[in-house]
Formats: sequence, structure tokens, C-alpha cells
Amino acid sequence: MEKQLLQKNPHDVVQDLTDYIKKLVKKDFVGLYVHGSLAMGGFHLKHSDIDIIVLTKKPASNEQKEKLAHYLKGASGQPFPIELSILTTKQVENWTHPSPFDFHFSEYWRSRFQENTAHTIVSQKEMVDPDLAAHLTILTERGRCVDGKSISDAFQLIPTSHYYSAIMGDYEDCLGSIEENPTYSILNMLRVYRYKKDQVISSKQEAGEWGCTEFPVQQIETIQKALLRCEASAFTKDELRSFKGHIMKGMND
Repeated sequence: MEKQLLQKNPHDVVQDLTDYIKKLVKKDFVGLYVHGSLAMGGFHLKHSDIDIIVLTKKPASNEQKEKLAHYLKGASGQPFPIELSILTTKQVENWTHPSPFDFHFSEYWRSRFQENTAHTIVSQKEMVDPDLAAHLTILTERGRCVDGKSISDAFQLIPTSHYYSAIMGDYEDCLGSIEENPTYSILNMLRVYRYKKDQVISSKQEAGEWGCTEFPVQQIETIQKALLRCEASAFTKDELRSFKGHIMKGMND
């Protein structure tokens, strides 16, 4: 299995996706951008998503979105999950938080697309995504343009308050899910804590490595397990509650 994963290059997946989207939206293509772990150097072959933002001149048609959803259902998870959002230039230029979007796909959304693609596409038109403030902040700070207009020309800086609001929402979710999903929760809480403390935007990997230098000895073993992407069964309830209590105290100081 490890050998198969190593034979699949995430950058090739991104390039194939870029070529497909350019053919799909044609003259309305503005750019395709990578953010998250693949852009920041912390991509994990077995555990990371490929995080993509696509910028277009105008909304895609329902037919284009159905074709893209079909493509992503086949490409995502083979072997890397893909999380993709399309925004229009108008949505970026007239930024609001939480932000509307033109189209979104992730493994979380897969079942909805499989049940009723047309209905899912229509329902997304009325939705907003608070996480986009975090995605676009990371994109403008440390993202990569794969094709199209440069990041600095295509995107404005997101207000710091919007970014903080977005990551705090994720932090609150992690507090509740740390026992069910300890690796993600620990590393994500650490990068929120690091930002609050030092205003540093980091990947989960970077935040975990930073935590091993900043946290007390009794917390470091827990963080190291998260960095090794250990299964939930490798963590005890006591150590997770101890880590949770320590980071909550630090966040409240």
C-alpha cells in the first residue's frame, strides 16, 4: 500500500485537475491555487487532503458543476482526498465573512453529491462557508499558484478578525471531538494556539513540531503521537483530557 501511495504524485493530481477545469470553464478561468499542507510542505501521503481554490470570472453553469462533481467523485481519494472550492472574482472583490461560494466538494460532501447531484448544486447557491476566511488567508500567506493570475493580483488580504473567527470555530469543534479524532484535533488546536500566541500561520505538522518545543514534558508524548498519525486507540482518555485542559488554559490566558 505504501508503495502504491508513493507512486502517485499529488502534484500530478493537481495538474490533471487544473487541465480539466480549464477545459470545463474555458474563458472564465482566472486561476487555480493550492493552499494547506501541500503548499506549506507538510503533506502526508496517507492523511492529508489536497486543498484547492479555483477562481472564475463568473459562476459556473449547473451542467459544468455536475461534470466537475462527477470528475471529483472519481478523482478524490484515489488516493488523496480533494477539497475544492470555486469562487468568482465578484465574491472575492466584494468579500464578506462568512463568504458565499460558487461550488464546493470534499469527502464530507461526497454522499450528498451521490444521493442527488443536481439538488446539492442548487442548495449550495444559498450557502456560505466561514472556513473560506482561513483558506484564503493561508493562500495569500503561503499558497501556490498552479495556473493563472498570481495570488497577489487575484486576492485581497482577508481581515485578521475574519481569519481568527474561522480558526476559532474549528478550535471549538476540536474541543468536542478530541477523543474521537485525536490526531487532527491535537494538531489543529496547536496551530490555533500558536497563531493566538505568536500570530504565526503554520501547517498542522509545523504546529506539532512547535508544540514539542513549547509544551510541558507530560504533553509532548501526546503531541508526538499526533505527529506520527497514531490511531485513536493509541491515546488514553486521561492524556487527551490533560492536553485539552492545558491548551484551554493557554487559550484563555
